[in-house]
Order: sequence, then structure tokens, then C-alpha cells
Amino acid sequence: MPTLRVNKEFNDQTYFITMTVNYWAKIFDRHNRWNILANSLIYCQGNMGLKIYAYVFMLNHLHLIIQSPDVSGFIRRFKSYTARELLKNIRETEPEILDLFKFQDGHFEFWRKSNKPQLIVTDHFFEQKLNYIHNNPVKKKYVEYPEEWKWSSASWYENGKQGGIQIDSMEI
Repeated sequence: MPTLRVNKEFNDQTYFITMTVNYWAKIFDRHNRWNILANSLIYCQGNMGLKIYAYVFMLNHLHLIIQSPDVSGFIRRFKSYTARELLKNIRETEPEILDLFKFQDGHFEFWRKSNKPQLIVTDHFFEQKLNYIHNNPVKKKYVEYPEEWKWSSASWYENGKQGGIQIDSMEI
């Protein structure tokens, strides 16, 4: 069973993580929200030493296989920044759904707390999570083939086609 936190002893290692919108609200597919996620990841790659081995953005969550000198710090900063930007976007484009993320005390909580981090230590586990990530849009019937989903690293693995997010080669 996955832990709820990145192990401090292995904070610089490779992890499979899942970030989920509170209440599983399906909000990423409109108003440029996938670009907010992508641009934030690209920034983290250039400024925080983030390596991305695989990713997929779904309507209400994203999966990543990543490595960073500070995985916990990356998660904290990514979620904080994207929450602010996504809530700002929602205020401007769909203010009627803003209350989904507002708690009784008045503060907003965009992301669920758990990221379900799983340390990747074997090629087999990496391949298992890679296949899970890339087949997620197929399973949800968004596309017929994994490489057809724009918001995924599947096309890079299938035919070497890089999108906006640079994919790093995995070495275990």
C-alpha cells in the first residue's frame, strides 16, 4: 500500500505520484487549465532540477513519474502554485464552481492532500506504472491509443515525439 508521504531518506529518488483535484471535480479540460499544469512542470524542470520520466493529465488528476533533488519540495511548490493559478482561472471563467473548493472556515483547498507517492526501485515497477499512466486515457475512453492523448508522454515513448514537456530517459 502506498505511503502518504515521500520518505525523507529517499527524497531525491524516483517516484510515481498522483495529484487529484478535491472532490474529483472534472475541471482541467477547459479554459486553458492543462496549460497551467504543463507550464508549471516546465518551469520546475528548468528551475528545480525536476526530471519527468512519464506523465498524463486527466480531467481531474494527473500521474507523474519524477525525480528531483527535493521531491517533497517539488510537490509542495507545484501544488501551491498551481492551486493559486487554477483558482484564479476558475474565478475568472467559472466562478459558479469556486465553492467546490471552499471550506467552512473560508480557505480554499484545490488539491487532495495525499499524492500516494510510490518509490520506484525496479525496472519492472517502472514499466508497470508507465503502462498504467499511458493507458489511463484509453481506459477512460478519451482516445483509442495512448499516443493519441495530447496530455501524456505516451507519444514520446511510442515514436520519440516530444511535446512541450521534456521527457527524461529513465535509469534505475
